[in-house]
Amino acid sequence: MIRALPVGKLNSNLLSGLIKKCYRKDKSIIVPPKIGEDAAVIRQGDKYLVLSTDPITLTKGEIGHFAVLINANDIVAMGGKPRWFLTANLLPEGKTTKNDVENLFKNVAAICRQLDITWVGGHIEITSGLKKPIVIGEMIGTVEKNKITPSSNGRIGDDLLLVKGIAIEGTSIIAREKEKYLRKKFPPSFLRKAKNFFLAPGISIVKEALLANSSVKIHAMHDPTEGGISTGIREIAQASGKGVLIFSDRIKIYPETKILCQEFGLNPWGLIASGSLLISLSPKETPKLLQVFQKKKIPVVVIGRIKPEDFGYKIEVNGKIKELPKFKVDEITKIY
Repeated sequence: MIRALPVGKLNSNLLSGLIKKCYRKDKSIIVPPKIGEDAAVIRQGDKYLVLSTDPITLTKGEIGHFAVLINANDIVAMGGKPRWFLTANLLPEGKTTKNDVENLFKNVAAICRQLDITWVGGHIEITSGLKKPIVIGEMIGTVEKNKITPSSNGRIGDDLLLVKGIAIEGTSIIAREKEKYLRKKFPPSFLRKAKNFFLAPGISIVKEALLANSSVKIHAMHDPTEGGISTGIREIAQASGKGVLIFSDRIKIYPETKILCQEFGLNPWGLIASGSLLISLSPKETPKLLQVFQKKKIPVVVIGRIKPEDFGYKIEVNGKIKELPKFKVDEITKIY
């Protein structure tokens, strides 16, 4: 009997094998496809382009907002500036109205204007067999050669910093997808705040990544998404061919996130984490970056250290070293 694959990201071993089989080398490709890399960098003459694509599948509300920001995050995490955006919009048959389409367009256009991104094209259709809309975005940006910050460039001895807290996107999705149920148990003010987590603290890391890369020398950046902060940490370490040690008590988890995770039996370490940013840099650069972020009142903390590969992926909990949690699928899937 053929076993169906589980919901969520493909197993990293399977995906890595497929990339090795299918990738064709090209001298113009500076950052090629690799586990943990969410964008590619291509040299075009004396210029460098950054390209990334991501679908939005886990939320119905504000889907255009999510599509722009999630794709922009991949570009800035590579050190680039988002410039041009395309979307493929698949909308469910029998459920989509003219008003829905107009709202989607307004939503995407507004966020693009806000970030000085030009929406240059794409595709839209009403699709049979869908339960909810899917928006697949592609973002193209530009980057200077000396500012490229691939996930694969973490170095032994680097500090690993976390900007903002974890599970920001997951918190918003839970509150939106389970709003009817949660209304019966929590006050409107709590639910309103949790639903709006995509705005504040926010799922965008554009401002934070651009600020970091313009302030100090960054080795690597990564924006955790599916599989949560734990998966994101593993991805930056794996991409770099390194190990990592994380100090669990330094990870910021918002009160609303704790409450909603407890309600649905979820582990916030494995909950979709857009809005967080991981930065790997020399300890010599860390004090300056912390100072820059503190002046802007942006939460940031050193959560760990990049180690040799044979160290593995470890976490310190109450003075004891344990294996960093591994999530085969994102915790958000448990609410559906």
